Amino acid sequence: MTDSTKNTQETSSERDRGGASTPGPTEVLRRACAQLAELTGRQAESVSSFTRQENGWVLEIEVLEVARVPTTTSLLATYEVTLDEEHELNGYRRIRRYQRGRADPG
Repeated sequence: MTDSTKNTQETSSERDRGGASTPGPTEVLRRACAQLAELTGRQAESVSSFTRQENGWVLEIEVLEVARVPTTTSLLATYEVTLDEEHELNGYRRIRRYQRGRADPG
């Protein structure tokens, strides 16, 4: 094992033990999607936006609400999700519902 591999593994395990390291945006987004799925019972398809704020994060997450055949007629929704400073879901609300494949007007 090289020193750089060892250092990477130590850093990773320090994060896993709740060390001083702060999770990066990718990990924060994964956690937010998992928390939203647990609360709504629906899996996130993608994160369309995220913003770091003084007291946490605000994300817009796309969720499949009603699967249909063909898939272009499925209904999706955009949820605004807020996370606190510890990356725990603080609240969510559906801000848009739309048919897959439909572009926004304008």
